[in-house]
Amino acid sequence: MMKEEPIEGAIKVNLLFFGPLAEKLNQRSIELSLLYGTTINQIIERFDLKSMVSDGLVVALDGDIGVDFDTEVNDSSEIAFLPPVSGG
Repeated sequence: MMKEEPIEGAIKVNLLFFGPLAEKLNQRSIELSLLYGTTINQIIERFDLKSMVSDGLVVALDGDIGVDFDTEVNDSSEIAFLPPVSGG
């Protein structure tokens, strides 16, 4: 698991990656220090995931799928990036 240096007065979140994204990043989780007020969309931009989200990558915040990307994350939040589910 990759860890970043803490940012003073910031929050810590845990990012979880699954499927092809975990393989692309060569890791399943990252503990990240962020500034208060950081949104899910800012995390998506930071990791250059916009095209994957457009292709169906699902984002869950603390187990809730389909949250608004303008939602601010909280200290100890868990943000999961899940591959699209297909089948029939």
